[in-house]
Amino acid sequence: MQSPVQSAKIPLILAALVTTTIAWSGTNPAFPEVWLAEIIPILLIFVPLVATFKRFQFSNGAYLFMACWLVLHTIGAHFTFANVPFEWFSDLIGSDRNHFDRFAHFSIGFYAYPIAEYLTRKGHCKPMLAALFGLCAIMAIAAAYEIIEWWYAVLAGGEAGIEFLGSQGDIWDAQQDMLADTLGAITSLLFFFYNKPYKAN
Repeated sequence: MQSPVQSAKIPLILAALVTTTIAWSGTNPAFPEVWLAEIIPILLIFVPLVATFKRFQFSNGAYLFMACWLVLHTIGAHFTFANVPFEWFSDLIGSDRNHFDRFAHFSIGFYAYPIAEYLTRKGHCKPMLAALFGLCAIMAIAAAYEIIEWWYAVLAGGEAGIEFLGSQGDIWDAQQDMLADTLGAITSLLFFFYNKPYKAN
């Protein structure tokens, strides 16, 4: 199946937004070494999306979902996730913890949508199986990322390692991050079945 015919306006606007956010994020980041480590996964996703745009164009819904994480993670890279100005939300729920990282993890789950869309539009499997694969892929990526965070924190050590880990003293931080990823995936997949991008061909 080929990409649905649609305007490239929204993907281009989102690409410009992400590019601008990356440029801003790299300007005097709180911890340059942490910024570099955090921005690498952004580039590993964003650059291939741009490079392959003419060969395979996702639906606008998929690009919107993907842009959420790209922007939120890039903001977190600039400040470090524990220090993003997000006090208003903490005050709203009566918490001393900065929960910005939970929102970023939740948005990682949104990538289940483009994964499922790609599999169905390429004809690799039916929507239900594609959605299940997308959910499992996100859960696996979430677990792998927590291992990478631990590995980097141990190697970097000191304040940079603590800031990259971003646990903020929460002994269940890794588990709650993975739960946020999973809930984000489930949310995006509900939209996947509602929007049915695999039928827009």
